[in-house]
Amino acid sequence: MFDQIVLPLTALLATIIVTAAILRGWQGWLALKERELDRTSGDVLRNPTAGRIELADLKERVRQLEAIANGVEL
Repeated sequence: MFDQIVLPLTALLATIIVTAAILRGWQGWLALKERELDRTSGDVLRNPTAGRIELADLKERVRQLEAIANGVEL
């Protein structure tokens, strides 16, 4: 009887440990991305020219992607 309960309890404990480790890693990754976004948005706020340059760069990328979608060679 004891042997029949040890394996399921061990599997449950292992699942809980792995899930906790994955959750902690996920939260760390989200915190890292949040810090990256805060740093990036802070740079744009301190230097408005950088924001315009970044916007112009994004517009150029969209234009190039539209040209590729339309089959036009650049």
